[in-house]
Amino acid sequence: MASLENFPVHWAGPRAVVALPAEVDISNADLVSDTLLAVLNRGVGTLVADMTGTTFCACAGVTALVRAQQRAAANRAEIRVAATTPVVLRVLALTGVDRVLPVFDTVGDALAGAAERAPGPEDEDPAPMTVS
Repeated sequence: MASLENFPVHWAGPRAVVALPAEVDISNADLVSDTLLAVLNRGVGTLVADMTGTTFCACAGVTALVRAQQRAAANRAEIRVAATTPVVLRVLALTGVDRVLPVFDTVGDALAGAAERAPGPEDEDPAPMTVS
């Protein structure tokens, strides 16, 4: 059942920020999903998933973000992610979520919708390819 009591939610008119935990994995991904969906069910226009304090995100956490994105699309809302930890940025890039959800360096940038997104692993210089 969707709940607003799992993680801190900060409301700013038609926008909301959900502060996600330090680790998002199979043990709490359902709670993350429930909270994101509950906020979206309240009719927000923009939801920011604050992962600036998140140091680890497993595939279950990615699934929670994707489920929320699907609900947001159905509600004509938008989800943005604020994340800075290389491990989190890497999983978002490897799964392609960073191409579906805009990722920002800070919650402030995400709320403002700044054009500048957080640099991800795909921005690093690739290692030279060798053919054997």
